[in-house]
Amino acid sequence: MATTNTYLNFNGNCEEAFNFYKSVFGGEFSYIGRFGEMPESGEYKVPEADRNKIMHVGLPIGTSMLMGSDYGCEWAPNFKQGNNFSISVSADSKEEADRIFNALAAGGQVTMPMNNTFWGDYFGMLTDKFGINWMMSFNEKQKQQ
Repeated sequence: MATTNTYLNFNGNCEEAFNFYKSVFGGEFSYIGRFGEMPESGEYKVPEADRNKIMHVGLPIGTSMLMGSDYGCEWAPNFKQGNNFSISVSADSKEEADRIFNALAAGGQVTMPMNNTFWGDYFGMLTDKFGINWMMSFNEKQKQQ
């Protein structure tokens, strides 16, 4: 069965915020990666000013995961405090990920189609017809553990 986690988006201060959350809740980051670590493609290169911003960070809290990223660059021109979160869904299979993603996308807008990523997840993003941001992922290696 799929699980959900809260995914917060920040305008350049994600690392500061997550270090604060870590001081409050304890624990260690499950992952922290920066936009500068993304493989460059012919169609997009990360601007120098954004290379050190957080692409993804995860902090386990109990049985859930608080996740986050910096936005506010060209991929998020409508960033505003208050719309800076997504619901992140982790599926048990690729088929379940596609089913949930396609159902949520009906009448909404896909911002990143489901696809295999360089960090190992099958992943996509969308805004549903109610304006709620969703992130869908499946990680085969995590499901085998």
